[in-house]
Amino acid sequence: MAKLVCHSHLLLLIIVFLSLHPSSQLQQHTQSQTLLKIQQLLNYPSALTSFSHRSNIRDFCKIEPTPSLTLSCYEGNITQLHIIGNNGFPPLPRDFSADYFFATLVGLPSLKVLSLVSLGLWGPMPASIGHLSSLEILNVSTNYLSGTVPLQLSYLRNLQTLILDHNKFTGQVPGWLSSLPVLAVLSLKNNMLNGFLPYSLASLQTLRVLCLSSNFLSGKVPDLRNLTNLQVLDLEDNYFGPHFPSMPSKLVTLVLRKNKFRLGIQTALGSCYQLQKLDISLNGFVGPFLSSWLSLPSIKYLDIAGNKLTGLLYKNMTCNSELAFVNLE
Repeated sequence: MAKLVCHSHLLLLIIVFLSLHPSSQLQQHTQSQTLLKIQQLLNYPSALTSFSHRSNIRDFCKIEPTPSLTLSCYEGNITQLHIIGNNGFPPLPRDFSADYFFATLVGLPSLKVLSLVSLGLWGPMPASIGHLSSLEILNVSTNYLSGTVPLQLSYLRNLQTLILDHNKFTGQVPGWLSSLPVLAVLSLKNNMLNGFLPYSLASLQTLRVLCLSSNFLSGKVPDLRNLTNLQVLDLEDNYFGPHFPSMPSKLVTLVLRKNKFRLGIQTALGSCYQLQKLDISLNGFVGPFLSSWLSLPSIKYLDIAGNKLTGLLYKNMTCNSELAFVNLE
């Protein structure tokens, strides 16, 4: 009887231990199967076709990087997955489902970096993206993803870089983006976003790069002076205006080309000591051209063409010695 009780206690301890410490081998097997499933769903990349269901994760982690596939592993877990296509060629299988594809990615729970570029992915980005809780970098550019930018991205509390360029996303720039505590790079270029920028963006103090060019955004740009880490701001080809936005002092690149700005440029740039590139071309700015723009402390590129600025140019004007490109037409 004592032996039976002892064995029962031992069995209970084993069960408790296994429940608290899930098998790493099982997790690694799941990751291997996930990679094979990804290849099946995309019919790509070819580098994965040489593996079978008997392959283990160590085999996958030894794959040499190619232009179409890069894998990185740490302690037997996949931490980076880069799949780069060729403008959707070969085409996705006819029964491709974005819902099923992104749900499959959840089988890679240690993934920190995910790039799915130029694969022809289409449809709304599914809610399952929010389950990739370890993600730090997400790049799904140059696809056909549509619908609004999903709220479930706000669940990714470690996200530092979000790149959704060259898709078909619609709706407004989400206000919840400001809730991502470490977001440093936000790029939503070449989509179909519309409406005003949320004022909550001005509280994203970790932001270093903000690119929203080639959308249908309009109205006043929020006061961005509190974004003390912002270095790149690209709002090209939208409908922002009419007032020049208030800018943080550490900006290095400012592109406002092809918008509806008209007012406030003359007093806006005095504190931008690190500004190297300034492009405000193809707007409707009025008032005097200030020669001081040519001698901004760090300026290398200046394009103010296509405005209604007035004034004279003199031979003895002072220019920054690093200024390599100027367009004043």
